[in-house]
Formats: sequence, C-alpha cells, structure tokens
Amino acid sequence: MSKDQRQEEIDKGRPAEEVEGKPAEGSENDGAELEQQIMELSAQLDDAKNRELRLLADFQNYQRRSIMNEKTAKQDGVASVVRGVVGAIDNFDLALGQDMSKATVEQVMGGIRVIRDELLKAIQQAGVTVVSPAPNDEFKPGLHEAVTQMAQEGVDSGNVAMTFQAGYTLGERVIRPAKVAVAP
Repeated sequence: MSKDQRQEEIDKGRPAEEVEGKPAEGSENDGAELEQQIMELSAQLDDAKNRELRLLADFQNYQRRSIMNEKTAKQDGVASVVRGVVGAIDNFDLALGQDMSKATVEQVMGGIRVIRDELLKAIQQAGVTVVSPAPNDEFKPGLHEAVTQMAQEGVDSGNVAMTFQAGYTLGERVIRPAKVAVAP
C-alpha cells in the first residue's frame, strides 16, 4: 500500500495500526508496552550518547599524548646530537686555552683534526651520512650538485671529476648535496 493510500484510509477514520495490517487494540496494555519501549529506547540513546562522549574524550587524550610524545622525541633527538657536539666544544676550549707561543703548526692542525673527527662522529651517530664522491664516480643529480665542468684524466664523461665540498644525507633525505665538478 502506498503512502497516499494509507493516508486516505486514515483520513476515512480507520486507525493507522489497522491500515498497516495490524489490528487496532485500544487496551491499556498497549500504552504500558509503548511506554516501556520508549523508556528502553531512551536508555539506549543515553547509553549511546555516553559512549560517544567517552570515545571523544579518549580521542582528545590520545591527540594530547601524541603531541607531547612528538615534542619529547624532538627534544631527545636534539639532546642526542648536542651531547656529541659538546665534546667537540670542550676540545675547542682546550685548544683556545693553550699558549700559542709554544704550540707548533702540527700540534694545532692535529687538534683541528681531532675536533673535526669528533664532530663527524657525533652527526654520524645521529644517522647522518657524509657524501664525498671520488673521481670517476657516477654523477647523481640530487645527491651531487654540479658547479662546473672540468676535464680530468681517467674520468669518463658525465662522471664526477672532483669534489669541492662534501654533502650530507639523513636516511634517504639529502641535507646538502655534494658540490662537484663533472667531466665534459
């Protein structure tokens, strides 16, 4: 039966229950049953609302914890690198405290090498890799930056002829490409 047909039957005075195929019962039991169903549905609705509020609160707490964990992880990462660099700073302080009138060029250069090695060790422990291609290594755009062309004996065309400045990567990410000359 269509919606319009049902409405016509109701308009003629037949109860809606009868139109739907159910006998109309006017007993008081029906009212009590309906009231019981309404109370049950109301309780279910309240329960669903409470679950929704708990889930929303749990999600908001999760977001706050995630933000705090991210900040903590960043701070831990920075602290790890700083711990490695602090040793190099200590060595700089020792070098600067020396009497330069008694130091030889070899001693000064040796001290600089020690500090450089310590700094490299610190960044490598943080996951940084040094990119320093050798002559005749394949030129890799993105990892290497060609600053000039230079003919070099024994170097194939299109390969690295000379490295001017080392590059650095962190995992797959290029922090700075190596600056190189490429053989024409």
